[in-house]
Formats: sequence, structure tokens, C-alpha cells
Amino acid sequence: MSTPTLEKRGALFDPRQMVRSLPDALKKLNPATLWRNPVMFIVEIGAVFTTVLAVLDPSFFAWAIVVWLWLTTIFANLAEAVAEGRGKAQAATLRKAKTDTMARRLVGSAEEAVPAVELRQGDLVVVEAGETIPGDGDVIEGIASVDESAITGESAPVIRESGGDRSAVTGGTKVLSDKIIVRITQKPGESFIDRMIALVEGANRQKTPNEIALNILLAALTIIFLVATATMQPLAIYSKSINPGVPDSLALSADGVTGVVLVSLLVCLIPTTIGALLSAIGIAGMDRLVQRNVLAMSGRAVEAAGDVSTLLLDKTGTITLGNRQAAEFVPVDGIDERELAEAAQLSSLADETPEGRSIVVFAKERHGLREREIHGAEWVPFTAQTRMSGVNFAGRQVRKGAATAVMKWVRDHGGHPTDQIGHIVDGISASGGTPLVVAEQGRVLGVIHLKDVVKQGMRERFDEMRRMGIRTVMITGDNPLTAKAIADEAGVDDFLAEATPEDKLALIKKEQEGGRLVAMTGDGTNDAPALAQSDVGVAMNTGTSAAKEAGNMVDLDSNPTKLIEIVEIGKQLLITRGALTTFSIANDIAKYFAIIPAMFAAVYPGLDALNIMRLASPQSAILSAVVFNALVIVALIPLALRGVRYRPSSASKLLSRNLYVYGLGGIVVPFAGIKLIDLLIQFLPGMS
Repeated sequence: MSTPTLEKRGALFDPRQMVRSLPDALKKLNPATLWRNPVMFIVEIGAVFTTVLAVLDPSFFAWAIVVWLWLTTIFANLAEAVAEGRGKAQAATLRKAKTDTMARRLVGSAEEAVPAVELRQGDLVVVEAGETIPGDGDVIEGIASVDESAITGESAPVIRESGGDRSAVTGGTKVLSDKIIVRITQKPGESFIDRMIALVEGANRQKTPNEIALNILLAALTIIFLVATATMQPLAIYSKSINPGVPDSLALSADGVTGVVLVSLLVCLIPTTIGALLSAIGIAGMDRLVQRNVLAMSGRAVEAAGDVSTLLLDKTGTITLGNRQAAEFVPVDGIDERELAEAAQLSSLADETPEGRSIVVFAKERHGLREREIHGAEWVPFTAQTRMSGVNFAGRQVRKGAATAVMKWVRDHGGHPTDQIGHIVDGISASGGTPLVVAEQGRVLGVIHLKDVVKQGMRERFDEMRRMGIRTVMITGDNPLTAKAIADEAGVDDFLAEATPEDKLALIKKEQEGGRLVAMTGDGTNDAPALAQSDVGVAMNTGTSAAKEAGNMVDLDSNPTKLIEIVEIGKQLLITRGALTTFSIANDIAKYFAIIPAMFAAVYPGLDALNIMRLASPQSAILSAVVFNALVIVALIPLALRGVRYRPSSASKLLSRNLYVYGLGGIVVPFAGIKLIDLLIQFLPGMS
């Protein structure tokens, strides 16, 4: 069975998508749907009202206004429909990964075949090579190669094994080799694929706090303009009474034309541009994350990413290449290097970390020491809390780990570390390496020198973060000297050395108490509390189920460095929303000064001095503004979906650029656009 891959495209906007999304835009004309957007709901009410007036008192002008008011509403719906259309295409691809899989559920020592939909939390299932994993869960026994292309789009298989931080598996993926036993962690109907489908479709998208606040502002502006426009009706009656010779079309008389004109004026003055595009901007922001294989559990998380002021980054795998390798055995005086290598290898056999494995391999390559079975041994695995690993056998106790932890262990067993150890540890740390001390009971044997390499370009990325006003903090289990050397080389603002899960959580709370928003990545169960506490918690898809449940984003590629991209996408979302809001408000101000003078110049000749565009007639001014108001929405849909280009800079510079480009542009463009349309339509019949 072939496995579908998640659809990826380079561009976020496809012009053909507009045509495909038109039926959905028409469906959104349903008032039960449109009322959630108060600005466009008012436009639709106005379109209905003008349609009735045009039927009762038909004219070319009235019907032209009716057509363009309906087009304004449709174009606004089209923006949202286009944004949602891409998500629906991705959801259709994901649904192909949902098959009617049969699961081999364990009942005691026996197996029974049941449909995957009948699985419950805690059920154990057996999956062998060639079979599809029936549900989300954790591998509790075995190791296997798994094809996750249905989720990540990457064809290269990954390894999933029991224990550690690579135990999580996703329903719909396929086992390529070996056999594993999986404990189901999902609830029925709430699998990872189910949640992905709901999120990319936008069906369950909740408005973010900023969106809600902006909607309230737009609704308030709409009410203000509604009241202001309503007061023009008495003014129209009065103007007719004192100027009986002025034609109805010029005096805004109290007949049906007045109703059409006043509705048109209202629609042109309320913030229809941002009201039409606001939802599309939010959907497109989440879509940009999906393009980078990041699943955001809510729009709030994407928005929070744009406001992040502190970035917590693990050193290993994020700032450095993550493949710290044993490079040297440094024995203390009186100890042979081979003796140190043997003890280092023995104490690392229970250490499943890449560093522990590299020590075993290095001892083998350097001194020909091979792994061997030790009967009756008591193994001491490495943990983040103890920061040591080792073995007890035949009266020997051997330990290897962080310098402070091992030397404390030595003292607890009656030993006294020599001053030489401190000098060796400090020398390795100062060079940017990681020292691991090896000890046997009451004596220290020497130090293992681990080397790591800072990823190319990280200093430049952190410089960008600094220009954005973001403070970067490196988190590592290394000692302070090693941490400082790596931090200086990478260019981070601060570091947390010898970090435990409790230390990470305390740091996050401390930053948040200062009013900062915090983002971090994690993949292990011990990262879950910190991920849950963070404002933006990005869990690795290769991590445990606990980590993925705790975070509000999941990186399907499991690339810790992607946190920086996520922050940039969040900022681009906020900048796009701010830029188009600025353009919309400036746009409305420009239309006000373009239309009002032309409309009232006949009644109040003094206003003619303000009619700088010299529009042909009040009717032409109104129709030109309505046409422009509709067309500008269509013109801005690509920008809303692609997002305003983001350049790392301070908030003040971004504000200045927004005001200069989109504020000034929002004033200039309507003047030019309305005048051009006026020149075209003044020759139409019924507009003379």
C-alpha cells in the first residue's frame, strides 16, 4: 500500500485557487455564517437594502451600486475561502492516511483482531513489518524502522524504540522492519491525524485575543460611521428645502437614491478592507507553519510566537551539531590511560545517550577494548537528575558523569579528589569541550574530553534575534565553564548550566514574572512541565507523547533550530495584520476626503475647494469609491496570504516602516484609484 505524502507547495497563493474557492465564498453569504464578521455583515445588510431600493426605483446608478456592494461581500468571503481552500486540500491528503486499519490487540498473552477505531487508551497492540500502526502511542517494547511520510512528507524512515525520547509513534504510519508493541495513548476520534485535519481545515480555528480585540475596534468604528451616516438623511432633506433648484442626484434628496447613496457612503467609510482580510491573515499564518512542517494547536500559539521576547534553546542539537564525541582520555597522575579507558567504557555501558555510546566506541578504537557481558552486575543508567552512569560488580563501583556529580559521589564514598582534576576539568571546559569525570569508589581516575561543534551561521541568527528584541538563553547540562565557552562562541545572550527539568521550569516562570513571553523546544517526558508552562512550547515529533501533549506546537521534522523560524513566522503574522490595518484605516480616511466634497459641493459650494480630484459628479464619486472599495480587497488577498516581508529590526523601525509604506500608501492609492475609475465610468449611460 502506497503512503500519501503531505502536500507541499512553494507558494502560499495560487491565482487558480480564487476560481476554485468561489463556490465556498458564495456559501459564506449565509447570514448565519457572516454575522461573526460584524463589518462584512453590515455590508451584506446594506447590499440587501439597496437591492430592495433598486427594485422599487430602478436606475443604472442604483443597480451598479447593488452589483458592487454584493461583489464587495463576495470578495471578502473569497479572501477567507482561498485561505481555507489550501487547508482543505491538505486535509484531503491527510485523510488518505486514515485507513480502516485492523489492530492486533494484546489480551494477556493472546492477540485479537479489532478495528482501530475500537482501540482505547492503555490498549497494547502488536505491529510488525509491513503493517500500519493503528493509533497514536508509545513503543514499550522493541525497535523498528517506521515510514512517517504520511505525516512529515519525508520519505526517509525513522527509528522508533522503547524507552528514551524516540518512543512516540503516530497512527497511520507504517512499520518497515522488525516488531514493536505499542501502548495506545489517544482517545477515540482524537488521533494526531484527526487533529491535524481539523486544524489545517480551520474548522475549529478559534479567534486569538488580538483578533477579538481588533474585531471589537472595527465594530466600534462601524457603529460610529453608521451613526454619522444616518445623520446625513436630515441634512439631505434640509438641503433640498433650502435649495429647491438643486437636482435630486446632487442634493441627496430623501427619495430612494438617498438610501442607495447613504449605504454606499457607509460601506466606503467603514473598515471593510481589514474586516475582509482579517480572518484570511490568521489562517494564512497557520498555513505558513504547516508549509514548514510545524503543526500549531491554536492560532493563539502562532500569535504568541510573534510576541516572544525570550527564547530558550537547548545547546545540543540546536546550537551545536549535537554529536558530542569522546576525543581524549586524560588520566590523573599514577593512572594508566588504558585503565581509565576501561573504567570509562564500563561506566558508559548503561548510558544510552549519544555521548555514552561514543565513549564505548572510542575506548574500543583507541585501546582495542570490546564490550563484554558482566554477569551479576548492577547497572546505573544515566539520568538528568543524577547526571551520572555506572556499574557495580565484583566489589567494584565505577561511575562516569558531570564533574560536580562524580566528585560529590567520590567524597560520599570517603575519597578526596585531587587538585589536578580541577585543573583538567577547567582546561577542557575553557576550550569549549565537555569534561566527564571517571571514578572508582574513593578515587578519581581521570577525565573524558567530549567535543562539540557550534552550527555554522548560529551567531548571525542570534544577532538577528537581538535586533528583533529577543533575548536568547542557552540551556545545557554542561558545567558553567563549558557552557560559557559555547555561549560566547555562539553569541547567545545568557545560558543556564547544569540544568535540570526543575531549573528549566523555574527559569521560564522567572522570565514570565518579568512580563516576557517565553518559547522553548523539547522532546522528552521531563520537558513536558516546561513545555506546558511556556507561552510557545514546540514539541519534537520524535519525542514522547507527554511532550507532544504538553506543547502547543509540534515540529514534524523534529528540528530544534526551527523554533527561530517559528518566531519569525509569528512576527510576520503580526506585522501583516498591523500593516493591512494601517492601510485600511488610511484608505478609509482618503475615501472620506475624496467623496464628501464631491457629494456636497453643489449644496455647499465652498466645499468644492476640497474636491481636489475633480470627480465628474456626486454619482460618479460614489460609484467610483464603491468599485475601488471592492477591487482593493481582491488586490490585497495575495499579500494577506503571503504575508508582508519580514526583516529583523526593532519595534520602532517596524512601526515607522508600516506608517510610511502602508499608511502613506493607504492615502495615496485610493486617490489615484478612485480618479482612474471615475474617468472610466463617467462615460457610461446613466452617469451623465
